[in-house]
Amino acid sequence: MIKELAIEFIGRGEVRGFFFTQLMKSNKGYLYQVKTPYLGIHYEVFQKIINKRFNIISYPRSASFGIYAWCILNYEDAIKKFNQL
Repeated sequence: MIKELAIEFIGRGEVRGFFFTQLMKSNKGYLYQVKTPYLGIHYEVFQKIINKRFNIISYPRSASFGIYAWCILNYEDAIKKFNQL
């Protein structure tokens, strides 16, 4: 069985203190709302990637953005991107 992403979590490392909330998921991807201490709210949309080595779904790292993950400031635009996955 594959371990799913958490619905809510607090970031660590380079996203320490960021609060992540899953808004939508599908067989192809995810949409998370991200609240940051200084920058407010943005949205992260990304394709579902299974880490077969650990049998989990991996949240994308910063290097993945622009490849299979996107940071979007506007909620409506984030929904559009999610629906394109």
